[in-house]
Amino acid sequence: MKKILLIDDDADLRDAVKTVLESSYMISEAGGKDQARAALKKETPDLVILDVMMETTSTGFELAREIKNDPASKNIKILMLTSVDDVTHIDFKSEAGNADWLPVDDYLTKPIEPKLLLEKVNNLIT
Repeated sequence: MKKILLIDDDADLRDAVKTVLESSYMISEAGGKDQARAALKKETPDLVILDVMMETTSTGFELAREIKNDPASKNIKILMLTSVDDVTHIDFKSEAGNADWLPVDDYLTKPIEPKLLLEKVNNLIT
């Protein structure tokens, strides 16, 4: 079974995402950057689902860069969750995959539609 590391400081959102995915994937969780780093040292997931804003407005971006710049984790797929594309004026559609700016493989805006979440996850790691 493929492994997913879900990183978000919102426990309710983690629970909702886990409910959608846990029948098909092994889910581990982290509530922030430090927990995520510790989890990534223990095991290598097939996918990281990562919120943009956690401790700060740039935590998700920083963590995505760390994952992609580390030789041990650079091949892990990243699905970024955001509710801020209108606020930050970031064009996630054109920037996703840009290793210098937004080193993620895909993104999903909140509120999350379960069917679309499952579709994106399946496309990234199956």
